[in-house]
Amino acid sequence: MNAVFKGLRVIDLTKIIVGPLCTMLLGDMGADVIKVEKPGSGDDSRYWTADPHYEGYSPYFLSVNRNKRSLTLDLKQPEGVEILKKLIEKADVLVENYRPGTMERMGLEYETLRKSNPGLIYCALSGYGSSGPYRDWGSYDVIISAVGGLMSITGEEGGKPVKVGVAVGDIITALYAYGAIVSALYARQSSQKGQKVEVSLLESQIASLINIASDYLNSGIIPQKWGTAHATIVPYQAFPVKDGYIVIGAGSDLLWKKLCKVLDLEELAEDPRFRTNPQRVKHRDILVKILEEKLLTKTRAEWLEKLNKEGIPAGPINNLDEVFRDPQVNHLKMVQEATHPRMGKVKLIRNPVTFSETPASIYLPPPLLGEHTEEILQQLLGYHPEQIQELKRKGVI
Repeated sequence: MNAVFKGLRVIDLTKIIVGPLCTMLLGDMGADVIKVEKPGSGDDSRYWTADPHYEGYSPYFLSVNRNKRSLTLDLKQPEGVEILKKLIEKADVLVENYRPGTMERMGLEYETLRKSNPGLIYCALSGYGSSGPYRDWGSYDVIISAVGGLMSITGEEGGKPVKVGVAVGDIITALYAYGAIVSALYARQSSQKGQKVEVSLLESQIASLINIASDYLNSGIIPQKWGTAHATIVPYQAFPVKDGYIVIGAGSDLLWKKLCKVLDLEELAEDPRFRTNPQRVKHRDILVKILEEKLLTKTRAEWLEKLNKEGIPAGPINNLDEVFRDPQVNHLKMVQEATHPRMGKVKLIRNPVTFSETPASIYLPPPLLGEHTEEILQQLLGYHPEQIQELKRKGVI
């Protein structure tokens, strides 16, 4: 296995989406990720499904938990905490998303752990951060998208607030955390010291507002919802056609002129109301109505062939059946299979990054609850079978 993180050991004390996605990315790069779960139940996301076919291995869990080994530990028992301490002493990275104060109550705060493992990278994930008035509040992605402003700019103009179709706040936070861990590992190469990294959903969510936040901070104007349209670029939105919808993005005046040519509306390019982007934004309603009428005269395929031939960014609004039949998606081999010990063949989305020398890969399917408990205790900590049986009898594992 020629992987960038081969030999790196990660202790994963996370559940749901943000933490498991972060640690899965490390696992994709070859790290040995040990997922610590509660005996008998495990990660809550194992059961987030209405389909009994999944038998405790929901689409949520399958999507963010490959390339991990599952160890069950009851951390309410001293023996469970002691086993975890021993594992952390042998780890490079620890990722946890307990509520602030939980690790301290178990005697597992960073300042204590670094004494026995000075090189440890300790990543703490939370909803609102480790301090402040919201420190102890519970959170999910949808809550943070409300508090952090994303929901206020998502949806149709004048309509009700709408959440994004996937947990984008969790995904963004996981990517920030992954990048922070990699940065800390790089710093450790020269300093020989670990460090604590803190990443919260709220901070990541606010950072993801990019131009919308920048515009508000420097103008004081509260942004509104625009549906598929753009506040400052026109045309840049979805349009109905004969057999569905396409999205067109004319992000410059040159592209606008090309669009007018493709649509056989060249007179619009010289119309003073539409000649420049600021003018098109000002006269948005008039222009969009004209474009909608024209675009309804042909199908998706007809328009997309013409638009892409001229280099105008455009694409169909695909449902997932169309996404996974798309020739470009199939060319990129985004879907891969793994053999799950209970479900047989399962389809997973591969890591989207391509390396020339150290490729990411699917080494292990999402694990059964506690599937690797005995293996980890024996191989890493030297427990004898008799000791393991005693721990089972006590309910520690």
